[in-house]
Amino acid sequence: MTPLITVDPALAHQLPGTLFDGKLATDRSPTVTAGDEELVASARQGDRRAFEELVERHERRAYHIAFDFTRNRDDAKDLSQEAFLKAFTNLKNFDGRSSFYTWFYRIIVNLCLDYKRRQKRAPADTFDESVINQVEPSHEPEKPLSPDQDVMARQISHAVGQALETLTARQRTAFVLKNHQGLSIKEIAELMETAEGTVKVHLHRAVTALRESLAEFA
Repeated sequence: MTPLITVDPALAHQLPGTLFDGKLATDRSPTVTAGDEELVASARQGDRRAFEELVERHERRAYHIAFDFTRNRDDAKDLSQEAFLKAFTNLKNFDGRSSFYTWFYRIIVNLCLDYKRRQKRAPADTFDESVINQVEPSHEPEKPLSPDQDVMARQISHAVGQALETLTARQRTAFVLKNHQGLSIKEIAELMETAEGTVKVHLHRAVTALRESLAEFA
């Protein structure tokens, strides 16, 4: 399977071995049963294969999170790449108080929120209809849509994207992590560094706002 994430060659030297050169290393052992924290410990000792395994385990979900925030494949890949690079260069700061995936997803969510803040400061772009077609292959229907279905799917995708833009940063983060990524309330609270009750409030407000925005499609 071709990895979702590739890195600018100018950055490749900052990462171990052949990581991010368009393929993962081929000299890894065929089965890796170590947990994330064991792999982090090995990676901190200079084991490039250990970090490559962490990337392979988490790259798809990282990409999906970034795409949910950006609605753009290239930006999602760039943010995923940046998150893994930042994680690699900051492994020494991982203290094990949270799980690796919580620590790593906090990195990518924060990068995504920074991206959204930059977007708000930049001049508004005109709507590009091609953006609403930028979905993961795994999300594409097995059978081609009819013309009417295709038009409706485009309209709904566009409306969802616009509706998500109306949410606050924390509402959007909670909604994306719960409904798109399947994290539990407890996991989201840990990732967002807030109380579980606060996460529930963010989710309730997000769902209420989205229902109002998408009422015409109900």
